[in-house]
Amino acid sequence: MERSRPLVRRPLLALLTATALAVPGMTALSSAARAADADLVRNGGFESGLDGWTCMAGTTVTSPVRSGTAALKATPAGADNARCAQTVTVRPDSQYTLSGHVRGTYVYLGASGTGTTDVSTWAQSAPDWQQLTTTFRTGPNTTKVTVYTHGWYGTGAYHADDISLTGPGGETGQPPAAPEGLRTGTVTSSSVALSWSPVPGATGYAVYRDGTRIRTVTGTSTTVTGLTPSTAYAFQVTAVNDAGESARSATVTATTAEGPGGDPGLPAHALVGYLHASFANGSGYTRMADVPDSWDVIDLAFGEPTSVTSGDIRFERCPVSECPNVESDAEFKAAIKAKQAAGKKVLISIGGQNGQVQLTTAAARDTFVSSVSKIIDEYGLDGLDIDFEGHSLSLNADDTDFKNPKTPVIVNLISALKTLKAKYGDDFVLTMAPETFFVQLGYQYYGTGKWGGQDPRAGAYLPVIHALRDDLTLLHVQDYNSGPIMGLDNQYHSMGGADFHIAMTDMLLTGFPVAGDANNVFPPLRPDQVAIGMPASTNAGNGHVSPAEVTKTLNCLTKKTDCGSYATHGTWPALRGLMTWSINWDRYGGWEFQRNFDAYFG
Repeated sequence: MERSRPLVRRPLLALLTATALAVPGMTALSSAARAADADLVRNGGFESGLDGWTCMAGTTVTSPVRSGTAALKATPAGADNARCAQTVTVRPDSQYTLSGHVRGTYVYLGASGTGTTDVSTWAQSAPDWQQLTTTFRTGPNTTKVTVYTHGWYGTGAYHADDISLTGPGGETGQPPAAPEGLRTGTVTSSSVALSWSPVPGATGYAVYRDGTRIRTVTGTSTTVTGLTPSTAYAFQVTAVNDAGESARSATVTATTAEGPGGDPGLPAHALVGYLHASFANGSGYTRMADVPDSWDVIDLAFGEPTSVTSGDIRFERCPVSECPNVESDAEFKAAIKAKQAAGKKVLISIGGQNGQVQLTTAAARDTFVSSVSKIIDEYGLDGLDIDFEGHSLSLNADDTDFKNPKTPVIVNLISALKTLKAKYGDDFVLTMAPETFFVQLGYQYYGTGKWGGQDPRAGAYLPVIHALRDDLTLLHVQDYNSGPIMGLDNQYHSMGGADFHIAMTDMLLTGFPVAGDANNVFPPLRPDQVAIGMPASTNAGNGHVSPAEVTKTLNCLTKKTDCGSYATHGTWPALRGLMTWSINWDRYGGWEFQRNFDAYFG
């Protein structure tokens, strides 16, 4: 149920006072306006991003701005008010004026921890920039005050700019010296360990990557994660205390290692599609040789089990009775080799809508390995795609830690896939195509059995993805045929537009606490491991979006433009690409999906 909006009734005197303070040309005179006083807010104009601020759901934008080149934009959700706050050092028993400019509905500016009466002022409706001002006096023992701005639950984005706190500066001494001895430690394909010498008087340290502040730590070491393989990065560190931030340290550089499992041989941005190889439907049969060169990964749909629990997987090509134009086995294999010679990857996809696979025993696991290997060897394939749907994966009631799964069908699948990876080596391509139900829904319900009346499948792919993240070439979640899913903004997102794809992909690239447990966080995947799954046409599945919405999705995730209402937690130019169901349906639709991909990535 949506929270009710705040009551707008105010005492007459308070209303008149707030109105007077907001009228241009009127000035509230106080002892805080003396020339010797200072503006104590750091980065009050947001010209340095969110440096100095702690924001629940904020970012900086270049338009609209009140002055300078940047302003704050924050979007309240149904469960939070998008608060942005900063703690400043003040003097006890002193007068201060807090001021700022805002736009939006129900926008608040206030101060807490004053030691006397905490204050706030607000704009009920500000379609253009409106100044908010309030004053307070600190208590006899107050040395720190938190200033903040926030909106109201679910009322839309607000903007803030030029926030200032004018008054006597606190007795803070001098900022610390710049750290020395910055050095790198262990470097992997996605992380770099850093350490440095302690600085006297420092209460913390800020870490910079390629000139951008990325985190603050209290100790003298940290590991920067979420990096792209085979990429050079530059790092610096500063020391901070109540007086401010030191100059930056000397720069150290590090180049991340090659991705786990070696370079899969994919282009920087790849187009993935499923080819109906074992069945026919309204899209018609497409021969392997007729698949255009734009498709970088071709998943043969499908290898299916002889029974749900046997583990015995068979791949039977579409019979002539259903597919009159089907090629011979020899022609099919020759076309696969021609695709591979052109740099394409051809995989066998296991499962699909009708192919439920449950490896309930060790014997089924071993049969799965041997039967899948036989298919790969017979057709000379590059790897395997796991497309388990339905009830193939579900959790036991006590399986609440995705890092240490207990459920046999999950444990056995992990073991089988690791065995196949070890058998075929670094060049083996491993991909997964779960539905959002099995992945992003874990943000709310993993291991709790609370969704849909005790449904144990919510988030059940998470332990498989996590256990194989170092072996996983691509994860392309099916962002279609899905109900509404809650994003990291705690809002439900529905299919049909860019916001759904942006929110679902942001979760994979940012990481998230499973079932709301802050101590059980699913770590982010590398952007080169992630492709976005979309239906190729309205015939292919629920959730089709137009090429314009696809472009908005890519712009937001790779450039942070066209982002709409959902605020992402980063920008990922190395996002691998797109997956679609299917090549056949795209051909049926005139290759619209393929043409849009080619136009975007060139």
